[in-house]
Amino acid sequence: MASKAIQPNFRDTMTTSTKEGGRKWLYPELVKGKWFFRRAWVAYFLLTTLLLGPFLEWKGHPIFLFDILNRTFIVFGIGFGPQDSNLFALGIITFAVFIFAFTNSFGRLWCGWACPQTIFMEWVFRPIERLIEGNSAARKKLDETNLTNEKILKKGLKFLFFGLISFGIANVFLAYIIGKNELYKIITDSPKEHWGGLSILLIFTGVFFFVFSRLREIACILICPYGRLQGTLQDKNSLMVAYEFVRGEPRGHLKSGSEAKTGDCVDCNWCVKVCPTGIDIRNGNQMECIQCNACIDACDEVMTKIHKPIKLVGYYSENEIEKKIPFRLKTKGLAYFGLWAVLISVLGSLLLFRAPVETVVLRTPGNTGMANGPDKIANLYNYEVVNKTFKTQDVNFRVKGGKAKLIMVGKEALKLKSQQVQKGSFFIEMKGSEKSALTESLELEIITNGEVTDMVKTKFFYLPNQAQTSSIQ
Repeated sequence: MASKAIQPNFRDTMTTSTKEGGRKWLYPELVKGKWFFRRAWVAYFLLTTLLLGPFLEWKGHPIFLFDILNRTFIVFGIGFGPQDSNLFALGIITFAVFIFAFTNSFGRLWCGWACPQTIFMEWVFRPIERLIEGNSAARKKLDETNLTNEKILKKGLKFLFFGLISFGIANVFLAYIIGKNELYKIITDSPKEHWGGLSILLIFTGVFFFVFSRLREIACILICPYGRLQGTLQDKNSLMVAYEFVRGEPRGHLKSGSEAKTGDCVDCNWCVKVCPTGIDIRNGNQMECIQCNACIDACDEVMTKIHKPIKLVGYYSENEIEKKIPFRLKTKGLAYFGLWAVLISVLGSLLLFRAPVETVVLRTPGNTGMANGPDKIANLYNYEVVNKTFKTQDVNFRVKGGKAKLIMVGKEALKLKSQQVQKGSFFIEMKGSEKSALTESLELEIITNGEVTDMVKTKFFYLPNQAQTSSIQ
């Protein structure tokens, strides 16, 4: 079996740093192979979805809205509020488990195929840069030359487009938070009326411009926590973009008439030249690899030209390369996906059977009951009713079983508009002696549009030595 030809101390250096500790700029080449076009379809679909998300509506409401200030959230047209924090927490856990499961089995595909940072960088900003400044060699030469009219023109034009696109992305981002109607007001009204919104818009623009013009791959290598988790989630059974060193080593250049026995790798370094994070995939699994597949397309192109089998760089697990064990989901991966399936089933069930109205009922603090005549006693309760839907809901309360009478303070019935919250009070009256203590468990039926949609349990409590006589009718 051949051995790996790994560069010495490659894990001790960063591809984006010089020996002196300065920034080393990367100029990845563009290679168009089958994986490039597959990623292009996915990227353009996700870009379209992301950019249209806050502007599309379903039954008069946005499909996506994350209004933090007003504590209103809409996901796929379903409204959520602060009272749905349990669903939100479960959703975050479900997504995290999915990422863990997917990474353990299939590597860092999220970064190369679906991460917004990668999609905007590789499919929006980098193409504009190539169009204005040229290919990898031309961009590097331009950066290394002194300040000339050509450099000022090209850099100025590039940064102008970068700024305009960053401003557009900032508008979309803000629309996700405040909604498209509020965004339109900021755009069309006088700036004096929306200093706060305009300031946030400009801050977002500056952040996006900095990320895509200067920060770039640093966000993936140093800042993103997911990249650092990768090493703890993957193992030798994980499918990832990898170099088949058993076949490729010892690497060497093609020489006419040479009898030296070498592997299929011709050491052309194209896999390094096309890498957006500047790594050498032949060094093995690395945290910086975002599995963008550019090295696969580059290597396949070279292998085709020299009439050798493709997939010298491809999707492999370490065990598949070293021990020829075909990839399949192992116990850990199956356990992760099993847990994810359970979580998503629970989350789906909670969403499916979620009551349209949520009610909280609490006995008034300090209330120990009151006598309401010679044979009647009563407790005072506070309620809060939340309409979780976008429809107007008629809500009533009723004590289950008819063993007590519920008397509303104010309106007998509640009419809740879309996403509205109402608070109020009611009395519950029961038969009993004003001289005898009483504790009773009660169930309240929440009736929405004539149907029982929820049940609330509460306590009825009466202490005669502290009770007061009162009339509630």
